Amino acid sequence: MSGPSVVQRPRLAVGLAVAGLVAAAGLAIGLPGTVGDPLTLVLLACAVVSRLLAVDVNDQRVFVSGAFLCGILAAGFLGPAAAFMVPVVAELVGWSVERYRPVPLLVNLVGATLPTVGAAVVLQQLDLDTGTAGFAAVLAGSSAVVLIINSELVATLMAVYEGPALSQRFRALADLTPTIAINIALVTAIGAVYAETGFAVITLVLVALLAFSYMTRLVTVARHRTKEYANLSWGVLSGLIRTLDARDHRAARHCAAVARFSRDIANHVGMSTRDQELAHTAGLLHDIGRFALSDRVMERGVVLTEDDWTAIRRHPELGAEMLRDIGVYGPLSEIIVAHHERPDGKGYPARLTADDIPEIAKIIAVAEVYDTLTAPDTYRTRLSSFEALTELRRVAGKQLDAGYVEALAELLAGQGTDYRHADAADYDEELAIERRMNQAAGG
Repeated sequence: MSGPSVVQRPRLAVGLAVAGLVAAAGLAIGLPGTVGDPLTLVLLACAVVSRLLAVDVNDQRVFVSGAFLCGILAAGFLGPAAAFMVPVVAELVGWSVERYRPVPLLVNLVGATLPTVGAAVVLQQLDLDTGTAGFAAVLAGSSAVVLIINSELVATLMAVYEGPALSQRFRALADLTPTIAINIALVTAIGAVYAETGFAVITLVLVALLAFSYMTRLVTVARHRTKEYANLSWGVLSGLIRTLDARDHRAARHCAAVARFSRDIANHVGMSTRDQELAHTAGLLHDIGRFALSDRVMERGVVLTEDDWTAIRRHPELGAEMLRDIGVYGPLSEIIVAHHERPDGKGYPARLTADDIPEIAKIIAVAEVYDTLTAPDTYRTRLSSFEALTELRRVAGKQLDAGYVEALAELLAGQGTDYRHADAADYDEELAIERRMNQAAGG
């Protein structure tokens, strides 16, 4: 069954936006209020700077718009003309820098002006004393109504312009609740400050708000750059695993299987969600240091020399060094470097004993040995799940952590053959690249 047809109506969208803008301008001209007050220039300047500092935070629903606050304050203290002029000037300045499409500009202008001017008209007709609690309550309520109308008006006009069903464009009121609450609090507080202390103090408050907006922009830009860096890093790391798989065809499947077993063991023993994800990621990357090994060492059936074995034993260190150099994945390096350590202190590269080995590294070791014993593409005779667990129990407490061996045994008890023998483990499925990039960027 096909989805709903998309019908674009750009002329209708433009016509509605122009009509709304004309209506807002007519109200501003017919009932101007106070325009020559010095507060007008302060609010204009604050709105323009706030608009230029605006950043796109696409993973957050809570936002504070300095330009919106200035428009509402203009509506409350200056009247319709200022309530029209402040958002129009701010949006036009923003558009002159960003140069987005003209139709969305019209939509944004009518969304910003029509409800704000409407609120200014209502407040003007009520003619309340700005120093009273009644005025503060009406101003707060107006800010909430303006914000909701702005959101839905813009959504509706863009739906008409772009074509999707209108029902798909409306926001649930719950999505706007944090934004409404923040803006009500700020409008009420700033309005009260102005009513009690006058022009000089509100100027300082607005400057402080701009400083806060600037700091928010710096943090957001830094987050975006971190995300880009994380995306690039994951692309590089997954590319190395695929290159490793081209040299050794069991590499990608083995990494996927170890990742799955490691995450599930961590979950079974009650580790936190973060540690489960860390175990999964470490499983995916535990053998990445093998990328640095020579082709000779990677070939099957070759008689390895002592130098070859020395090189092989270095792959945990090589992998850890690669991850240390990629900042957002640095914490994994302590796990990767220790996944061949043994509780009895006979492992490598540092001969750590049980208490010094990271817990997740112990889990990786159990998962890796189990998959190596049961895999169809290994260099030794394939064992059944029961035979492999028997072997793991034999070396428990010496080569492997006994607790995690038993955790794996309990986990496998309720699973079928497909899970016990991870023949079809898929690296792309375990990688889940987009989700993993976002998690890495988010810390």
